[in-house]
Amino acid sequence: MTAPTTSRRLTGESRALEPRSGGGRVPRSVRRGRPRLFTRYAADQALLNSPAKRWWTLAALVLAVALPFLVARDLTHLVTTAIAYAIAGIGLNLLTGYAGQISLGHPFFMALGAYTAAVVGGRPGTVTWGLELDLSLALLAAAVVPAVVGLVVAPLATRVRGLYLAVLTLGLLMLGEQLFKQWAALTGGSGVGRAGAIPVLFGSDLTRTYAVGPLLVTPETGLYLLALVLLVVLGVAARNLARSRTGRAFAAVRDRDLAAEIMGVNLLRTKTLAFVLSSAYAGVGGALLAILIGRVTPEQWNILMAINLLAIVVIGGVATITGTLIGAAFVVLMPRVLEWASEWLPFVSTGSDGLLNVFQLQSMLFGVLIVLFVILEPRGLFGLWQRVRTYFRTWPFSY
Repeated sequence: MTAPTTSRRLTGESRALEPRSGGGRVPRSVRRGRPRLFTRYAADQALLNSPAKRWWTLAALVLAVALPFLVARDLTHLVTTAIAYAIAGIGLNLLTGYAGQISLGHPFFMALGAYTAAVVGGRPGTVTWGLELDLSLALLAAAVVPAVVGLVVAPLATRVRGLYLAVLTLGLLMLGEQLFKQWAALTGGSGVGRAGAIPVLFGSDLTRTYAVGPLLVTPETGLYLLALVLLVVLGVAARNLARSRTGRAFAAVRDRDLAAEIMGVNLLRTKTLAFVLSSAYAGVGGALLAILIGRVTPEQWNILMAINLLAIVVIGGVATITGTLIGAAFVVLMPRVLEWASEWLPFVSTGSDGLLNVFQLQSMLFGVLIVLFVILEPRGLFGLWQRVRTYFRTWPFSY
């Protein structure tokens, strides 16, 4: 009798549970009633490791592509803005949610990406620089330049943690705001600003309307599809990073950096990589946001935007890519929902004649939700969805 056979008999392990094919999945006859039964860690951590996930992902992609052809142009523009915030939010979640490094200076890197793209892909003015290159080069530069600056800033930021790191990044945000106000050749100056990069991608002008069969691709639709492609690529890249060895190093540093260092994790390298990747994502999000807004000023990249980005991470779900998408949609679309609901709420108005206006109610709602989620559900809206899904999956059993 061989040793493996003896081991199986002594431990009571079933021969049928041995995978007969690659992928770490057990045979279908054994998996019946247990679709999430795996025998390999890699199979359990796969992106789409169940039929339900694959079908829901396919349905979400089809709906996302069809969305601009089904809704009004202003709503398409609003959803595209949510996508730009989602890309920047993914970067902040990599830094704060996965690596545990609190940052309030994310708008600084967004502004750096926006102005870099504007210089590389924008038109020159009487004061401002502009090279009028293709949008693909502008977006690439919008990721590289903030990443390089993040690489320079990271060694300073990695020497502190917690509240001190938050104060340091807040100081970086304030310093950057004053720098952008004075550097008129880059930003257009305080109160004036400049336009973003010209949306010409691989020679195709995205400000024109194109006919694709029976469909009309309007400028809003073109920018939406571009932002959607970037979101899918960057989101999948971030999710793959999170389930890799580097992602596990991020989580170890977040949970207990001293213990992570004892286990062999290089703290300086891990925190620096988190800052670099976060800055690159923020630069791409800022470049898209500048194109959508049309004209950006140095005053827009302020502490209020930092709070909105923090709300995206906390409300959507800390250390979850899907939660970041949910949080971005919630934060960006909530003013439109409140504006629509103000017709039925007598104390809320869109002007100044009511007890509260939409902006005030939005700020109060964000504050209350952040407090509630931090206390009751740290994983945000994504955590609530997981609870609902688990309840129906295990019903009628409560354990």
